[in-house]
Amino acid sequence: MRNPMRTAGRGFTLIEVLVVMTIIGILTAIAYPSYSAHVAKTRRGKAEGCILEYAQFLERNYTLALRYDQDSNGNNIALPALECSNDLAGFFTFASPTLTNTAFTVSAAPSANQSHADTACGCTMTLTQQGVKGVSSCSKTVKACWK
Repeated sequence: MRNPMRTAGRGFTLIEVLVVMTIIGILTAIAYPSYSAHVAKTRRGKAEGCILEYAQFLERNYTLALRYDQDSNGNNIALPALECSNDLAGFFTFASPTLTNTAFTVSAAPSANQSHADTACGCTMTLTQQGVKGVSSCSKTVKACWK
């Protein structure tokens, strides 16, 4: 008759440990690309919000100065340093907007790493004063890039 106390403290065999490690490796290999794509999509969503913040800033200026390119004192507009643009540094570049007295275009260009990770879009996103959303530098559609 076997002693139950003796078999309870045996531990795992090498084969059991290797099987568990293999299963964990396979699950990681499947989950990591999905996780990376989700993070890239989240960054793109934050970039959209940042573009909208810049557009709102320019619209507020327009209500005071009746033009986009200058403030009410006649000084050229400089976009503020927004927290969202600091958070996305290294992933998106927010170029100085194209400004005229009656129009603007704000854009966010992804870095090479962001563009590679974001397989759904990976394009430069643009927004005009009329609220027209666009993409450039790729063959993706606006619907694929903007929410």
